[in-house]
Amino acid sequence: MRILQLYPRDMNIYGDWGNVLSLSRRAQKHGYTTEIIDYNPEDEFPEDVDIVIGGGGQDSGQSVIQEDLHAIAPRLRRMAENGVPMLVICGLYQLFGHEFTTVDGEVLEGIGIFDARTVGGKQRLIGNIVLDTPEFGQVVGYENHSGLTYLGQGVQSLGTVTLGEGNNLDDDGEGARAHHVIGSYLHGSLLPKNPRITDYLIGEAARRRCGSFDPETIDDALAERAREVAASRPR
Repeated sequence: MRILQLYPRDMNIYGDWGNVLSLSRRAQKHGYTTEIIDYNPEDEFPEDVDIVIGGGGQDSGQSVIQEDLHAIAPRLRRMAENGVPMLVICGLYQLFGHEFTTVDGEVLEGIGIFDARTVGGKQRLIGNIVLDTPEFGQVVGYENHSGLTYLGQGVQSLGTVTLGEGNNLDDDGEGARAHHVIGSYLHGSLLPKNPRITDYLIGEAARRRCGSFDPETIDDALAERAREVAASRPR
């Protein structure tokens, strides 16, 4: 199972590397061998991958990768349309939408996988966050962003916020879904504490490549304890 990590040099803060590591280790527990491929600006883009993961970064990091992201955008959109599962966090979540207007008024054009737009806010949204989701149950994480993301009509969010802020200060949604692509502001890292999302990504990748997914039974006691502790902490 080939896992592509987008822009780890510039978009990899707040523990986002943990998502890649968790995905690889859990796939191995399900019986797959894994290969992690790093992609940075000007690298040769690998077409034959099973899962795409991208992390967060400062506004400056988003500016650095923007030109290259647009160069590979047609391939990423085609992969998304063809069912490749992806998880993009914070900065790359914003750039997978239509545009991000920074607090200074700079407009960073996105690649439009999500029907979403982000504007920079003056208030930073920081703290533990809990969601109710229709597919993954309760999801826990940590948000740290000033961007305010607004989804287009009919776009499915990842979940409904029960603790924290989420996409913006005007509604109770967090994250976005399109095809098998998940976008979210949840750091912390997201996947170690939310194995149902990890298994979703692995399962979609396995079904796409092999035609089926036969998961192993994995003891998630430590993950459940981590979730309980994170969900009980104040903002």
